[in-house]
Amino acid sequence: MADKTKYELIVTVVNRGFADQVMDAARDAGAHGGTILYARGTGIHEGQKFFGIRIEPEKEVVLTVVGAEEKATIMKAICKGAGLMTEGRGMSFSLPVDDVMGIVHLMDEEERDQLTAVADESAKKENI
Repeated sequence: MADKTKYELIVTVVNRGFADQVMDAARDAGAHGGTILYARGTGIHEGQKFFGIRIEPEKEVVLTVVGAEEKATIMKAICKGAGLMTEGRGMSFSLPVDDVMGIVHLMDEEERDQLTAVADESAKKENI
């Protein structure tokens, strides 16, 4: 069995205007922040017609990298805070993160030292 990843990426897709609810719930549950992307839905509830005009609902995709041990708590908070158990409100899923750089606020001192050493070694090789 492979080693368990230390970090997870929570991906939450909601209707435009609901990303703040997602982020508020995630922060309240322990997340440190996230990234919001804008998207267009193509699911079974999207693309309906209104007076003969096709409606393409806008979506927001919230990406949040969290510690693996915090993932379930944060996802449950997002589900409750954003009302994801209501049909058509959105969805949330997670993906394992194998490698990550730039989230030093989530790393312990040993991890930061290891990453610094790798970056220093890489820089030395490039200068040769």
